[in-house]
Amino acid sequence: MNALDRLRSEQSHKESPRNEEQGFTLIELLIVMSVMLILMTLAVPQMLKLTKQAHETSAIQSVRTIVQAQLQYNSMYPGNGFSCSLAQLGGDPKSGAPSAQAAQLIDVGLATGNKAGYTFTITNCNKVTVNNQDMYTSYEVTAVPNSVGKSGDRGFCADENNRITFDPAGGTNCTQPIQ
Repeated sequence: MNALDRLRSEQSHKESPRNEEQGFTLIELLIVMSVMLILMTLAVPQMLKLTKQAHETSAIQSVRTIVQAQLQYNSMYPGNGFSCSLAQLGGDPKSGAPSAQAAQLIDVGLATGNKAGYTFTITNCNKVTVNNQDMYTSYEVTAVPNSVGKSGDRGFCADENNRITFDPAGGTNCTQPIQ
């Protein structure tokens, strides 16, 4: 082995441990972090948009569930007509058999009136008195976002005719039909 080869061999042994100890430079780390931030600024708005869409889809399905429960309630308790309260449509199955005050037709969470960023109510109940008993003949289910623009953009409504409409402003002025 000549002197030049020995010199190269010694230099490679000296540089080898040094190369193993080196990490990323500050510039390299800043570049990686910048790329990650750019990707996050693109992804976060899309995620918020998808969340709003999911909340709106859940609200529409919950309105449908309430309308179906109203039809069942009217069939089970014809003397009462429709229910004018989510609590009447709900009820805990552990508390006993279904009754007109707790029909157990919707889940307990929906019966509280809040689900997936929306507030649900039953309003505009019209009643008639038959044989000294009040009977509700019509109603309107409303679902409005808890925070317009964040939890949802549109409000939803349905009535005893099972027609679901929406309010593009997020309120209860529902005039446009769901397609």
